[in-house]
Amino acid sequence: MAVVPNVAVIGGDGIGPEVIDQAIRAADAAARRLDRTELRWTKLPWSTAYYKQTGRMLPADGWDTLAGHDAVLFGAVGDPSVPDKVTVHELLLPMRRRFDQYVNLRPAYLFAGVPCPLANKQPGQIDMLVYRENTEGEYAPVGGHLYPGTEHEVAVQTGVFTRRGCERILRAAFDAARTRPRKTLTSITKSNAQVYGLGLWDETFAAVRKDYPDVTSSSLLVDAAAMDFVRKPEVFDVVVASNLFGDILTDLSAAVTGSIGLASSANINPTKKYPSMFEPVHGSAPDIAGKGIANPLAAVLSAALMLDHLGLAAGAKGVRDAVAKVLAEGTVRTPDLGGTGTTTQMGDAVVAAIG
Repeated sequence: MAVVPNVAVIGGDGIGPEVIDQAIRAADAAARRLDRTELRWTKLPWSTAYYKQTGRMLPADGWDTLAGHDAVLFGAVGDPSVPDKVTVHELLLPMRRRFDQYVNLRPAYLFAGVPCPLANKQPGQIDMLVYRENTEGEYAPVGGHLYPGTEHEVAVQTGVFTRRGCERILRAAFDAARTRPRKTLTSITKSNAQVYGLGLWDETFAAVRKDYPDVTSSSLLVDAAAMDFVRKPEVFDVVVASNLFGDILTDLSAAVTGSIGLASSANINPTKKYPSMFEPVHGSAPDIAGKGIANPLAAVLSAALMLDHLGLAAGAKGVRDAVAKVLAEGTVRTPDLGGTGTTTQMGDAVVAAIG
């Protein structure tokens, strides 16, 4: 069998290790059965527990270690005992920037067998890809405090928008729209209030769309988009947004498609100069960690995105088809889907359905 180079695995905190274990099982089964390929995994212990032992979220040579891999499969970081400015800002966000993972792709699909909180929505009717700019915008670490700890304290948080950053995420989204049956793209903005950063975004969108006459494209204010994600999510096909707007809207899209436990994501460096990272959207969920009831399907579907990125298209499709089959049958359901199934039982069902 052909050998795919190592995938680095960071289970992280909370339910992260639990769901990632099931994602590995599914990816292994799909790669072997459908792509005749053996995946190799390098498990790394970086987490809040590691931080408490060492004072670091990853070792001094950690970035070099990750750079030697084709991809990173990531569970979650975050623990109530340690501020997010440590767990998130010393591992997750720096990874996206250091490896130039400027495309954050978050699909939202309403599967058969999954209750939708919106009335009269049919399986497959909600089917969107959200492209979120992942390395700059509102999450750029630019700012600071003046007169900290006094009544005159000032906090400055600067959004950073570059023409290059806007253009490359817009082109990635337009390229994806070209491959979709509807060939429709919506750009999310708020330039009526954020006239400089989002003004540049809008100018870049207007320039880029001229190169894609085959794609029907439009611009929508983020507040209107939030309403329409609830009122009529079926109208959206490919959506492209800044770092903050994309983050918020994709949590909403996960909710309207039934559960954040189904929300997958990819942090992609399209050039493959650096590894891309694949993670469920749901976070570490410390309230249910260790109970064995977390839904692993977001992690499993993230692994399917990873298989796509690695060129293992048959395996990726096999994982998605297996997830769809298990959800449609409804024999195994985790609590977020209204059932009593365990994390492992859901993983077992998916693995059994692959191929």
